[in-house]
Amino acid sequence: MIREIHVSAIADAVKKLCMEANYALEPDMLRAFDRALATERSAAGRQVLGILKDNAELARTKMIPYCQDTGFVVCFVELGQDVHVTGGSLADAINEGVRQGYTEGYLRASIVRSPFDRVNTGDNTPAVIHLDLVPGATLKIQVMAKGGGCENRSKYKMLTPAEGVEGVKAWILECIKTAGPDACPPLIAGVGVGGTFEQAARLSKKALFRELGSANPDPMLDSLEREVLERANRLGIGPQGYGGDTTAFGIHILAYPCHITSLPVAVTIECHAHRHKETTL
Repeated sequence: MIREIHVSAIADAVKKLCMEANYALEPDMLRAFDRALATERSAAGRQVLGILKDNAELARTKMIPYCQDTGFVVCFVELGQDVHVTGGSLADAINEGVRQGYTEGYLRASIVRSPFDRVNTGDNTPAVIHLDLVPGATLKIQVMAKGGGCENRSKYKMLTPAEGVEGVKAWILECIKTAGPDACPPLIAGVGVGGTFEQAARLSKKALFRELGSANPDPMLDSLEREVLERANRLGIGPQGYGGDTTAFGIHILAYPCHITSLPVAVTIECHAHRHKETTL
């Protein structure tokens, strides 16, 4: 049976997600602060983690942005093949939701219409939209408000197959190390391994939507994540770069088949704010 969803419902959902993402951190992030406070040995590190936790509570209760950089809206959409979007286009509806959310929510407009003329669009549009067609009659929308500081520290590398898993580990750690304090740690690294140039990058973003602190469903990748996280937290960069045991909250890896000659690895660096929300219509 075909289910009709009007564009106004999509715009309204996206508007709410954009505002909520900027005001209220997800429970998995708040739990990550608590876990880190229990293990952080650095006094400065503990102080910073406490401030970040207080900041999250202030943002939620006062409904003000957790960070002044309210991000580039990255939207992953799973569109059920039995859904018919009515009243306009899906992309226009998503951008209308972003426009309303950022304008009515008093969220900073951070997007320029051209990489060259640098003129602000004034309402944080357009979003970056990734669309997957899936079975069923629902529309799932995942929104991430992606800050510029950490996005600027994201990197891609085409390894040789001979570099193998050790090469992948080394590259992830190199990205975390060079991100340093610029990416507002404790950070989360979303990692895409395999596929092609653009698929690895897309997977690295998608990986960030997995619940922080949850195990990777693939046992091999789970073991890899744990090892790299432990090594990342021995770098000593610490919360906001003040030194300590908590440089990263998590490493999330998604893999995809690749060409016999390739080993692409993309690392999206995410800051401690990690503002993400999702809903299903």
